[in-house]
Amino acid sequence: MAHKQVVIAGIDTEIGKTLCAAIVCEAFQADYWKPIQAGDLNYTDSHKVAELISNKKTKIHREGVRLAHAMSPHASADLQGIEINTDSLHFPEPDNHLVVELAGGLMVPINHKELNTDLLRKWKIPVVLVSKYYLGSINHTLLSWQWLIDYEIPFHGFVFNGSKNKSTFDIILGYTGAPCLLEIDLHQTITKEIVKDYADRLQLIV
Repeated sequence: MAHKQVVIAGIDTEIGKTLCAAIVCEAFQADYWKPIQAGDLNYTDSHKVAELISNKKTKIHREGVRLAHAMSPHASADLQGIEINTDSLHFPEPDNHLVVELAGGLMVPINHKELNTDLLRKWKIPVVLVSKYYLGSINHTLLSWQWLIDYEIPFHGFVFNGSKNKSTFDIILGYTGAPCLLEIDLHQTITKEIVKDYADRLQLIV
């Protein structure tokens, strides 16, 4: 099987991207890379993924850019007196599948000229879009999906996170015609066992 790459993107911040990334890594024993980490440098998303996976093959690659402040990358970089050069965000080239987790949503600015979407247009790597059940999530999900489609960014499907809402689920899948790869329930605590169980249920085919 050829080695594949997939991007985990979200409809907003704090939406469950890191959990989704851990599940995909576990399902395919894939490597993990976060191009931009903004804030929480002592306990990054890379640390969280490493704690949640059980397999021994996944390698966690060092973040491309590490920013001290938990805010939009462009603003966090401004506070440090730097500007993020997207050309310097070179992909790891592992002899393995690779899961890439974006920082924030699709329209988050990386610098004063480029957004996350510009990275996706450059990379042309298939996207898994993580949604979450909350008031307004239909609008956020459909806008994010439409943006991917309009810019011809490859799209794998949706992962839904949180307490199930069949009405929301049905309208999003009915409108987009896109598949649901997984529904993640609301959990108070996430363990390796829970991640392994979801990995076994994941419908994504790399």
